[in-house]
Amino acid sequence: MRRTAVLALALSAVLLVTVPASASPAGASGTAPGAVYADTGLRNGGRSGGGWEPAPSAPWNMPAGARCDFAVHGEAVVDEVVQRVLQTHPDGSPKLVAYQGALVVRVTNIATGAYHDADAGGAALVEYRLDGSQFWHVLGPVLVGFAPHKGNMPRGLYIVDGAYVIDIGADGYKRVEIAQATTTDLCALVD
Repeated sequence: MRRTAVLALALSAVLLVTVPASASPAGASGTAPGAVYADTGLRNGGRSGGGWEPAPSAPWNMPAGARCDFAVHGEAVVDEVVQRVLQTHPDGSPKLVAYQGALVVRVTNIATGAYHDADAGGAALVEYRLDGSQFWHVLGPVLVGFAPHKGNMPRGLYIVDGAYVIDIGADGYKRVEIAQATTTDLCALVD
């Protein structure tokens, strides 16, 4: 409980410097570009000052059946996401990292060419554990993929938008716990 309270306070401090994704920034799988920053040292789209660094998203492909019934490709069309390492493990690897910024991901059905630009520009505070597991505190939209039998949601690609946490086990199992959020099935939008 104490750990959750500390992380919630840290996330609140990070999130207070941005406008919610629904108001301005966009996300990786969405449509609304443009982030607004308070006086935190972030300038030029958040790419300089204050220890914030670009956190580019790599393009990806998923074969048929891995997330959707058909093969899909994802690629950022807007990527202004920045990261700030808040804590490191004794070995120097990141332990606690804050992410924010506009991200729009184009999700494409490879067979038909149908696509959807999804807003995935939420803000997150991510704890990276030494065993490879992760714990995310999220506010706003994020693209989350679920492999068959590897999460508490059905296989698919989703935009989860709102206030929630994601617990990713070392084995890749994802558990989303929603405080208040909506989910959008991206596979259905590009079928």
